[in-house]
This record gives sequence, structure tokens and C-alpha cells, in this order.
Amino acid sequence: MDEININILEDNLKYLELLSYRHPNIASACTEIINLQAILNLPKGTEHFLTDIHGEYESFTHVLKNASGVIKRKINDIFGNSLRESEKATLATLIYYPEEKLQLIKTTETDMNDWYKITIYQLIDICKNVSSKYTRSKVRKALPKDFSYIIEELLHEQSKLDKQEYYTEIVKTLIDIDRADEFIIAICALIQRLVVDQLHIIGDIYDRGPGAHIILDSLMNHHSVDIQWGNHDILWMGAAAGSQVCVAGVIRISGRYGNLKTIEEGYGINLLPLATFALEVYKDDPCTQFFPKICAESTCRDKDLTLLSKMHKAIAIIQFKLEGQTIQRSYPDKMANRLLLDKIDYEKGTISIDGVTYDLLDKNFPTIDPKDPYKLTEDENELIKKLTSYFMNCEKLQKHVSFLFSKGSLYLAFNSNLLYHACVPLDEDGNFKKVKIQNKYYWGKSLLDKFDRLARDAYFQKCKNTDEYNKLCLDFMWYLWSGEFSPLFGKNKMTTFERYFIKDKSSWTETKNKYFTLRDNEDTCIEILKEFGLSPKDSHIINGHVPVKTIKGESPIKANGKLLVIDGGFSKAYQSETGLAGYTLIYNSFGLTLVAHEPFESIQKAILEEVDILSSTIVLEKNFTRKRVYDTDRGLELEQQIEDLKMLLCAYRSGLIKERS
Repeated sequence: MDEININILEDNLKYLELLSYRHPNIASACTEIINLQAILNLPKGTEHFLTDIHGEYESFTHVLKNASGVIKRKINDIFGNSLRESEKATLATLIYYPEEKLQLIKTTETDMNDWYKITIYQLIDICKNVSSKYTRSKVRKALPKDFSYIIEELLHEQSKLDKQEYYTEIVKTLIDIDRADEFIIAICALIQRLVVDQLHIIGDIYDRGPGAHIILDSLMNHHSVDIQWGNHDILWMGAAAGSQVCVAGVIRISGRYGNLKTIEEGYGINLLPLATFALEVYKDDPCTQFFPKICAESTCRDKDLTLLSKMHKAIAIIQFKLEGQTIQRSYPDKMANRLLLDKIDYEKGTISIDGVTYDLLDKNFPTIDPKDPYKLTEDENELIKKLTSYFMNCEKLQKHVSFLFSKGSLYLAFNSNLLYHACVPLDEDGNFKKVKIQNKYYWGKSLLDKFDRLARDAYFQKCKNTDEYNKLCLDFMWYLWSGEFSPLFGKNKMTTFERYFIKDKSSWTETKNKYFTLRDNEDTCIEILKEFGLSPKDSHIINGHVPVKTIKGESPIKANGKLLVIDGGFSKAYQSETGLAGYTLIYNSFGLTLVAHEPFESIQKAILEEVDILSSTIVLEKNFTRKRVYDTDRGLELEQQIEDLKMLLCAYRSGLIKERS
């Protein structure tokens, strides 16, 4: 051991002493080095990418359970022609929905004992296959507690005759003591867990569909997930943090899509004060412009829809007032073109925008004072304070939003892929847009980092900063929803008011950031990858936000494969425009595969009729040699751990640190 190494050891002595508590002697450190070195040579785990789920919990649940078709492909690979297609479909459905499928099978199967025996061995074969790329230790940690010993024994079943009766007796006894159902349910859950190593959600869990809360419950139970926030997520996160304008926005969107279920049933937030206010203020107003957008699918009665329309208008007017206050307070220069209530001629029922005068489709504004149009009435002020307190004090919502912060961020660089929801703002020349925040300019990665920090401060630092800074952070939560240079929005304005009140659709135009033109350019994508510290040669950008209109010939593959847009229309509200029901992405040791999904009917039909989502796959990249753990970010971490352990070995052998028994 030379002097330089001794110096390095002495410089890191405090850290090595802490490490020695985990590995107290030479034998322990050597064993761990061997273990980690071996793990580096395992195939990389499968990554699953989804985006823009928009509350469609049934489609999401099914795609999560079938791993975008990976489980069905595993069944085909393992059993080939030894099973009929109908038998493969039954086996796949059993893995997706074991409890429900078992009950159905019992009503038709004449010899359950024989069925149990055959099915358990089939499931064991599948489990062996999906667990083969992991260490025994990792698989052991994933095993269901009640059956960990049995599953581990069967997974490592040998074909030797002297143990064959041992394995046969395990299965026979499971059936004899009526534990076969529980065992099948447990091993199906294990297969689902092992088939995907890492789940990536690239934004927009909330809004439009009715089950965002169900999706978040599912994600909180997932073994390994990360989330890149979408603009619809940040609106709910802002509401949970106490932003009144975000609360109004959340309720308005729910009303617009005829979906108050998430708010009222999912989170137990009481909207009765809003209903009472709306009935009183708009009792003689038909609120035609505020009729729910997807009422054709609604089961509401006419009088319920009439009430919903009144609630929708009431909260929309409150939102427009609060937006005006927010702009005047924090963005008087950046968003002055969004101050519209003072541009209305309330006597004539017209509005002037950018020198053009339009007739208003709805001219009834009983709560607006033309002399001070952004001021809330006393009743509106009391109402929004009450609703905001409901959001802030909703235990389940706070639990979900806290999870979004702990597992989420504005972007993620992971295994040579850059994940973000919408865009990295660019200027007209294609350079990173410089945005001034608190008298300092930010752009590219630094801009996203700054917005991420402000969002976290808005939620976590409410009691630790000045009121002025807290208000600034809350206002930035709203800006992330609709601001021109928000990386979650990416348009020059959000024309919500125009879509309600102006017939001329030219006033609805929202100009996209230059990013959305230049993302087709490979050089632009290379510059973005470099900005975030990724090697352009092997890296991709993966995002959503703007639905890919396949029906019009649009492709999710941009810039010669450097950028992938996987928003294909999970939300039913978009499917008529996209022609699909979403894209997902699978990245395993063999390469990168894009999966396009047809609309999903229902979980009930999937169970009863074994109707899986019809999916087509496009192999984007196929590796000549399988990627190993050492090719991943996790591999870099393990290599660093190995180097640290080697330093610890040197410290033991040089006597700098004493071994423990």
C-alpha cells in the first residue's frame, strides 16, 4: 500500500468508520464486493413508462397489471404451442385479476383439484422466468409473507428424482388444506411485481376521468415508482398547498367534465357551500355555456346537470377574479394580456381583446362590479376560503400530494432517458428561454430546478418563510399550470375565458412554445440532452402533454428517435382526436419498445370475457447484446459502493480501522 492510498484512506476515514458498522470485518466486506460485482452482470430490469392518465383508472389499472402486454408475451414465450390461445388468455386474465377470475372458474370447472395442480405449476414456470434476472435476495424480499418459504422452494425446484416427490407434496398439500386460492392470488401478485422493475409516470394523473384518487392509491402501493409532474397535477398540488386560485381551477375543471366524483367521493370534500351559493346567485340563469362537456356519458339527471352548470359558472367567475388578482400581484408584466374582466363592456355585453371587439355568449355577471371587476364579493370570498380550507385539511388529498412530492419532480434523468411532462422552454431562435425570477435569470435545467424548488417551498415551507415569499411560491404553483414559460404548459396563454364566452374560435388560439416545433429537430434534442448531462448518442427524451393525433398521421417518434411523445389518449375525452387510447413504453435489457393501445372497455369485461387491451408494438431499438445492470444508473451506484468497500478493505488491512467480531 503506497503513501497516496494511505492519504486517501485518511481523508475518508470518518466515512469508512461509519461504513464499518455495516461491514464489520474483512470477510463481510469481501462477501459484499463479490455480491455487488455479480449483480452488475445481471440483465437490467424492465422499465414501464405511462403518461397523461387523466383519472382513467380502469385503463390504467389494466395496463399496469398486464405491463403493456409483457405478461402475455411471457406466456407465449414459455408455453408456445403447448397451450391453446384460449388457455393462454385465461391464464393471463388470472394473473391480472386472480381473486375475481378464481370465483368465475369455480362456477364452470368440474375438477378443481386437477385445475389447481396444473395452474400452480404454470404460474411457477412464469414466476421462474420473470424472476430469473434478479438475485435470490431481491426475489426473497418481494415474496408474500404467508407463502415465502413455499414459493422460494418451488422457484428453485430441481428435476432430480430424489426431490420430485417433495415438490409434488407441497402442491398437493396446498390443495388439500384449502390454501390453493390464497397461494394463487399471492403468486399472481408476485408475477405482476417482478415483471416490471421500475414504473415511470410522466405527468397528468388528475382531471377529466373519475378515478385519480384510485390511481394514486395504486401508485402508493407500487414497489418502485417515480413521477414527473404534469400541469394538471401541479394544479391539485397547488390547491392542497392552499392556493385559492388553484382550488377554483380544480373545481372548475371537474365541473367542466361533469366529474365531481374525485372531489366529493374520492376526497370527501364538501361542495354543498358552492351548490348553495350557485343556486342563490344564478337561480334564474340557465348557465348554458357551462353545461358539462361530456354530459353524454353522464348518468346525471337533468336537474343535477342544471345544478352542476350553475356551480360550474359560479366557480369559473371566482377563478377569473382570482387569476386577475394573482396577475396583478405577481405577473403584471408577464401576463397582462390575461386581464380580461376589465376589458368587458358590461352594458353592451362585449369584450375587446387585442383591438378586436367580440359579443359575449353569456352576459350575466351578477357578482362582478364593473368598477372593480377582480374583487370578490363578500360571499365569494367566504366561499373560496371555506373551500380552500377543505382542500388543505383533507387528510387523503394531503397524503397523495405528499407522495407526489416525495416520488415526483419536474424532470428525471434515468438510465440515459430524460423524462419530463411537456417541454423545456425555448425562445424564437431556438435557444433556452431565459426567465427572470426574483431578479435573477434561469434557463434550461436551472429553470426547471428553480420551479421545482418554488413548488416544494409552497407546500413544505408555509411556516418557515415570510408571508410575501409564501404568496410568491403559491402564485408560481398557478403559473406552472398556465404561465407562458412554464415547462408544464408551454403555450403563450390559456384561453379559458374565450372558450366560455366567445363564439369566434380564432380568439381561442394558444400559440405553442417554439419547443414544440423544434422537438422534431435532432440537433435541438441533442442540445437538451446535453443541458441535462446526458450523452446524446444513447439517450432519449420521453414526454407527453400533447396528444399524438395518430388519426391524422402524427407519429409519436420525433427527431430520428431521439424524442418520444407517449400521450396517445388515455383520457376518453381525447380518443376521438387521437384515434388511440394511449401509448406506453417498455425498456428492457433487449431494447426499447413502443406500445400503442386500442380503447379499453372495462375491467368487468376483461374478467368475464377475457378481453385484453388490443395493443400493437413497435421495436424502436434492439440491443445487439443485452444491457446489464452495469449499463444503468444503478450500476454506477453499485460501482461506487464497490470502490468504497475496497477502500474499507484497505483500511482494515492497513490497521487504520479495527475489525469487529
